[in-house]
Amino acid sequence: MGEPHPLPLEGVRILAIEQMQAMPYATQLMAHLGAEVVKVEHPVQGESGRTAAPTIRDADGRDVGATYLRNNLCKQSIGVDLKHPEGVALVKRLVPGFDVVAENFKPGTMERMGLGYETLAGLHPGLIYVSASGFGGLLPTPYGSWPAYAVVPEAMGGFYSFRPEPGRLPNIGVAGALGDIGSGLFAAIGTLAALQGRQRTGVGQKVDVAMMDAIIAIMDMVPFNPSIGITDNSLAAWPGICTAFAARDGLFVMQVGREHQFERMAHAVGHPEWLDDPRFATREGWRDHLDEVIRPAIEAWAASRTKLEAATELAEQGIVAGPSYDADDLLRDPHVKAHDMVLSIPRPDTGEPLHVVGNPVKLSRSAPRPVERWPTLGQHTDAVLERELGLTAPEREALREKGVIG
Repeated sequence: MGEPHPLPLEGVRILAIEQMQAMPYATQLMAHLGAEVVKVEHPVQGESGRTAAPTIRDADGRDVGATYLRNNLCKQSIGVDLKHPEGVALVKRLVPGFDVVAENFKPGTMERMGLGYETLAGLHPGLIYVSASGFGGLLPTPYGSWPAYAVVPEAMGGFYSFRPEPGRLPNIGVAGALGDIGSGLFAAIGTLAALQGRQRTGVGQKVDVAMMDAIIAIMDMVPFNPSIGITDNSLAAWPGICTAFAARDGLFVMQVGREHQFERMAHAVGHPEWLDDPRFATREGWRDHLDEVIRPAIEAWAASRTKLEAATELAEQGIVAGPSYDADDLLRDPHVKAHDMVLSIPRPDTGEPLHVVGNPVKLSRSAPRPVERWPTLGQHTDAVLERELGLTAPEREALREKGVIG
């Protein structure tokens, strides 16, 4: 392969005025890919993700919350009070040295602080300004004034109407922060596209991601299905087998939606006679007799096997199957280890490992970036202000005494 290439985003500089998860996840992903991310936080409280429970005690003696811990690897933190005019002035001075400003406040917030796109683009015409919010700020929406954590765009984007279960309410938050992570992914894609466009034109632009739009894109079957005559999105209406089965130590999942898959499955679990049984002549028949016949037989076959053993036997015969993992399973799994998908960061308070997910994007010619733990609040304030703006120690101390920086 020759000499390793630089990471593709090396040299890209991001000034992140962000909070909680959607944008912090996007900028963390871009940091994994080589970008330099400088995160602007309130000098006393930090960004709101730092207060998300549960917390651990950080290296500086402050408590830091779970949401922050998961989304801020490989970043620098500067403490600047954006409610102070001199803090806003500092950020404006920093902007021309960066390629991207990333923010995820409610639309209008950055404008009220004097840090909206039009203002900053006037200082830096090549700036990429990426925003994520519940309902976006670039196009009209009746919901623009609404606050939105992930569950709101998840609900409005159709996530909770899909696969309904009779007699029970949807499991809210079942996918963790899907609305945040999905929005973060689209924000990263939009940023990369805008950077590529700037290479051709020399001019930046605003990238705007509505979390509701992100979920609609992820849940594309919800608006699509009725247009082709599917009005019931429950699994009970789906012709075929798509469910979990019990093995010796837990659950494994299997999806059988084609006739050749059913044939393989019947042989694999020791019931080739199903292939001549009129009850199983159609996919609807597999579904209708799942709990009566198929499930007991498969679970009897799996009772002597672990969920991984059962899934392995099925997968090796071309059947779509996999074990249903929990945290302990992930830590033991050889795929997860080989792909560095769970990173062990020593906790500053106990020394025990804190498990943070790794970078899912693998590159053939670029070595992965060494992982750096999340920054303490304002850890890089002095270094960044001296490096970027040439502020001397007395100048920084004067700002600190006025509460402008931390």
